[in-house]
Amino acid sequence: MQQTLKDLERAYKNFFAKRADFPRFKKKGRSDSFCFPQGFKLDQANGRLFLPKLGWLRYHNSRDVLGTVKNITVSLSGGKWYASIQTGREVEQPIPQGGEVGIDMGVARFATLSDGTYYAPLNSFQPNEPALRRAQRSMGRKVKFSNNWKKAKARVQRIHSRIGNARRDFLHKTTTTISKNHAMVCIEDLQVRNMSKSAAGTVEQPGKNVRAKSGLNKSILDQGWSEFRRQLDYKLEGNGGWLVAMPPQYTSQTCPCCGHILSENHQTQAQFLCVKCGFKDNADVVGATNILRAGHARLTGDHKMATNTVGHTEINTCGDTSSGCALGPGTHRSDLVAAQCCV
Repeated sequence: MQQTLKDLERAYKNFFAKRADFPRFKKKGRSDSFCFPQGFKLDQANGRLFLPKLGWLRYHNSRDVLGTVKNITVSLSGGKWYASIQTGREVEQPIPQGGEVGIDMGVARFATLSDGTYYAPLNSFQPNEPALRRAQRSMGRKVKFSNNWKKAKARVQRIHSRIGNARRDFLHKTTTTISKNHAMVCIEDLQVRNMSKSAAGTVEQPGKNVRAKSGLNKSILDQGWSEFRRQLDYKLEGNGGWLVAMPPQYTSQTCPCCGHILSENHQTQAQFLCVKCGFKDNADVVGATNILRAGHARLTGDHKMATNTVGHTEINTCGDTSSGCALGPGTHRSDLVAAQCCV
């Protein structure tokens, strides 16, 4: 009840500050969770926790809990109960490790780094699509809100939970590897909603290649690019690094050797061949290289290298010491970074 009143107070403040709509009652079956701000106990050695009114409960300890426990949130997802433990502790100012890298996102290759490294896509939805189709078809034949309908709905939820868990596991492993080995990461500021719009059109103006575009949209949404960027942002911030989002226009059509921009340079999905100088390379690597150069040029440009102050030593993204303005860790969009640097 205490946490519920806190949430209600925050909701009203957001409403009167015009940051959110008027508070609504929580709908049953959506975001089923409750939080304990006090009265709990944690016994990590024996893998159990004490919750008021529930007593001691066994739990699977996924990792060690560090710091002072502030609250515990219990939630229901996919027919399983989860306990999220929020803690507070002091950490030293991290020093970024590694250099800088650009990342080109795609479907054939999930992420291609400017150094040539790439991560193959997981595509967690594809292997589960037949089972999901059968489960949804079975659910559609049941009488809504009947017991059999609820059982069929639970089967659909379990499949969706399996797909989401596999995708999140893949994204966490990928973003952790990238954030630990690089101090600055430049990525494309992709507008996924626009990229995955339907091509069906209208009755007066029907679309073209609707089936092909539908399959492409399904593959785009299966990658989880927005979640990849979110995880990369906070993990780089935790390691003292930076995430720079750059506009994706012409990154796959620009020659990194001579700077010639032409759509014919990007001949196939995987092949880049400059029609002016003859430079040849993988198209995704070329895109990642151009993204890195654009991010580096925006950070430097006619200004000095933005730096991260660590103690009394200022370390730039290349690892060299220099003088300049302090640039805090985290995401910096392209239209804001230049204004944060000093001459």
